[in-house]
Amino acid sequence: MRLTLADIVTSLDRDEPVHLARMLILLLAFSRPDDAAIHGITKLAKLDFLLRYPSYFERAMVARGVAPERVPVEPYERRSVEATMVRYRFGPWDHRYRRFINILSAKGLARVDTDGRTVRLSLTARGMEVAAALAEEDATKPLAARARMLRQRIDIGATDIMKFIYATFPEIATLAYDEAITP
Repeated sequence: MRLTLADIVTSLDRDEPVHLARMLILLLAFSRPDDAAIHGITKLAKLDFLLRYPSYFERAMVARGVAPERVPVEPYERRSVEATMVRYRFGPWDHRYRRFINILSAKGLARVDTDGRTVRLSLTARGMEVAAALAEEDATKPLAARARMLRQRIDIGATDIMKFIYATFPEIATLAYDEAITP
């Protein structure tokens, strides 16, 4: 059976807790003692793109000099339905990030500050506890390992991440809006 774009988007919309957990794990990996974990929703979106789609993560790590056998991606993750994403107006961007951030903030798990027009995201003490527990769950350990590798290899500014993504995955820029991107 061939999935349509509507099938993919509908199935992904039902998995909101999965997206929130992934964002908590990402914020945990990028947490800093005296600064926000992530500066800017664009940076969050680009990092989350790499974390969310294992095939792209794998290609990104190889582009950053990591040997393919050292990249923590399971074979089944490369072709799962979650591996398909949609190109939005600004490339790999999920239109729900602001909603996810607001939910995490409302639950007391994330702190949202602004610096001019930049949104600065951090985990609260409770968010750190929840994220650390999630990172130890068998189901999310691979995700946490990838998030830590992202911090080690791609802890750069939003503009540099954007340039890296478009240089590494030029096919993203050539797709029509709302077109599915498959690895």
